[in-house]
Amino acid sequence: MVEAEGLSFIGPPVPAIRAMGDKVESKSIARAAGVNTIPGFDGVVPDADEAVCIARDVGYPVMIKASAGGGGKGMRVARNDAEVHEGFRMSEQEAASSFGDCRLLVEKFIDCPRHIEMQVLADRHGNAVWLNERECSVQRRNQKVIEEAPSPFLDPETRHAMGKQAVQLALAVGYVSAGTVEFLVDSQSQFYFLEMNTRLQVEHPVTECITGLDLVAEMLWIAAGHQLAIKQENVPLHGWAVESRVYAEDPYKAFGMPSVGRLSRYREPVEVPGVRVDSGVREGSEVSIYYDPMISKLVTWGETRAEALISMLHALDSYVIRGVTHNVSLLREVIASERFASGQLSTAFLAEEYPDGFHGHHLTVEESEELVAVAAALEASFLRRARTIKSQGRPSLPMSFEPIELWVHLGDSKYEVKVTVKDEKTHVVAIGDHEVEVFGQIDLSSSLLSLEVARIKRLIQPLCRDGTGRLTLQFLGTAYELRVLSPAVARLLPLMPEPLTVDLSRQLLSPMPGTVVSFAVAVGDNVVSGQEVCVIEAMKMQNSLVSTRSGKVKTVNFKPGSTVGEGDLLVEIE
Repeated sequence: MVEAEGLSFIGPPVPAIRAMGDKVESKSIARAAGVNTIPGFDGVVPDADEAVCIARDVGYPVMIKASAGGGGKGMRVARNDAEVHEGFRMSEQEAASSFGDCRLLVEKFIDCPRHIEMQVLADRHGNAVWLNERECSVQRRNQKVIEEAPSPFLDPETRHAMGKQAVQLALAVGYVSAGTVEFLVDSQSQFYFLEMNTRLQVEHPVTECITGLDLVAEMLWIAAGHQLAIKQENVPLHGWAVESRVYAEDPYKAFGMPSVGRLSRYREPVEVPGVRVDSGVREGSEVSIYYDPMISKLVTWGETRAEALISMLHALDSYVIRGVTHNVSLLREVIASERFASGQLSTAFLAEEYPDGFHGHHLTVEESEELVAVAAALEASFLRRARTIKSQGRPSLPMSFEPIELWVHLGDSKYEVKVTVKDEKTHVVAIGDHEVEVFGQIDLSSSLLSLEVARIKRLIQPLCRDGTGRLTLQFLGTAYELRVLSPAVARLLPLMPEPLTVDLSRQLLSPMPGTVVSFAVAVGDNVVSGQEVCVIEAMKMQNSLVSTRSGKVKTVNFKPGSTVGEGDLLVEIE
């Protein structure tokens, strides 16, 4: 339509978009262009029974994927016949919902590969170049979480071979503008074509950082009819860049279930050197169930990979996000992990590092004491401020610097502490037989505190505090709830009755806000543990919910098409 109006479309031509948007056709074109492809069935799979036959022929495990898919939607891994049946159904529904096209294909699943992609540029004059690679192996539900450029795995020879094949494909399909050719790479550096994205991708900033090129400017230049201004031999590769996708998601639920809400406080860490933030939100913006939950792309650059990672840790600690649950804790743990630092990556990274799910940062003894000391210093500051307010109008009342005795509860541990205020910036906290010094300006109204704790620079975010002594602090990316009590209250606390524990095993609650796609049960049906009960769609991703116990369905509280919130009671079992 743009071209029919006599204008230039800033992007590839229609035939290239259609050909590469269809995974069946794109695979055929790639093979003809001399590009390595994944073994599998080259046609569209008509139904689940046929998918099982193909899977048996190809050999398990297999990947079921939407022909028109992308962004991790409409994709399922199956390791047996039963999983093929379930995966086919879920992928078909997701593909229809996301792309209006329910065609599926089946191919061999490359177990624990790296996901590495090549950025290409092509003009209308038959010229094309590759702009180095990006590694996007850290994923959840086949969606990228962290990207970096270059890859810590590729050697120059493999990089050149991948880039050459990416350009071959671009030329074969008559590609114009910026695009990305994605590959799966095994441990032996064998690489296989995955798909081509005919657009500017989310992770393009890391390529811009290491090449110094503005990809959007290049797209405009190409659309204006000019030849590429850069030759392959002149493409730079300078430094290292890392991108963290900051999502409104709960990382403690399957590495990221969508969260909704309004950004009540929002401050990007733009003051950190080497940081770039691409975002589409601001303070007061609403995150709804209707769109992708991404808040921003947080990018850091350094002369070396180690420098870029250190800057990323600092940026994540400095990022203030309130009002929605976010995935900063997961991002920080991955970036800080020894395995990530060593570059030992694969698409199974999260599942292998956190086999029992993500539970936040595990504090060492020293880190626990640092956190306790900060909580005690904050409480001392609150008490001093309260005393100051109480003393207003009575200037003769001196400010006391006598030690303050407190009890701090962190998890199952209880600490008896004594806080001595040396001056406005120095709190010395005695914990047992040793002391921890907390140095820095404690601004009780600030959302981010920069302190030295035990002579280590720390960034602390006070999240909330109530009148019962509960204090929540974000420390090393993870939010921790503490209780800071006076000795008298601490002595009385054990006398309080324990809250009643509610048995939720007979209730299926929605783990996220979304829309009910279907129910597999009705009132009166008998169900067994592990049986699918319903499917919830959130941000175009479908999630199958199963019963955690056997019994008879007592109530079904919603209908297909209903909008549900996190924690809503979907089905009750008796």
